[in-house]
Amino acid sequence: MRVVKVSLTPQDRERYKRQMSLEGFGERAQLKLKRSTVGIVGLGGLGSPAAMYLAAAGVGTLILADDQAAELSNLNRQLLHWERDVSVNKLKVDSAAEKLMQLNSDLKVRIRKERVDESNIPLLLDDADVILDCTDNFDVRFALNAFCVSASKPFVHAAVEGMHGQLTTIIPGRTPCLRCLFTSVPTRKEVSVLGPVAGVLGCLQATEAIKLLIGKGETLTSKLLVVDMECNSFEVVEIERDQRCPVCSN
Repeated sequence: MRVVKVSLTPQDRERYKRQMSLEGFGERAQLKLKRSTVGIVGLGGLGSPAAMYLAAAGVGTLILADDQAAELSNLNRQLLHWERDVSVNKLKVDSAAEKLMQLNSDLKVRIRKERVDESNIPLLLDDADVILDCTDNFDVRFALNAFCVSASKPFVHAAVEGMHGQLTTIIPGRTPCLRCLFTSVPTRKEVSVLGPVAGVLGCLQATEAIKLLIGKGETLTSKLLVVDMECNSFEVVEIERDQRCPVCSN
């Protein structure tokens, strides 16, 4: 198989100079981002800002997985989808890919229009370096968790309800997995969400992914960030692996 050499261009150096000037970042970290592939499952309130900031930061390839079309009730928080997308019943992956490639023309986008489940995850996300759990469905979340544990892929989980949210970074073999935190599937319901709260958590997911990819900074491994935007409270809680977890204890 032909190996394509990836290097930074003069345009890259100009475009990303404000982050490359960070201590410990530089061209080496920027090149790591350019060579990286991030999978994003769910292009809604979390996935939209996460994808935008990863594209803006210079991640080379994004895999976008979502089988839903944009709806009017999405527009208070899902910033990659606009009124024109709703009017033509455009799929979220198509809507997102269009905007992201306008944001960064160097970005490579692979769209996955299937609903993610246990049977197709390896085909959809196998070459992702990091995966973001941006879905609102626990069946999908648990399937994603099981795949990431079996494939030893790091992933970043986030969830939002009302003015609250949570975030953790999972490194299979080192940290608790999602089933350590949730022993059963919560009852599915339509939840209230304030758009900016989803935006905050999505941006934090993108930040965690970048730190994982470049090996800089402290990630939320074995920690759960609990966010209460109503009271402006950010609390970090230590979490432990469940020795009886059916997914990661073996």
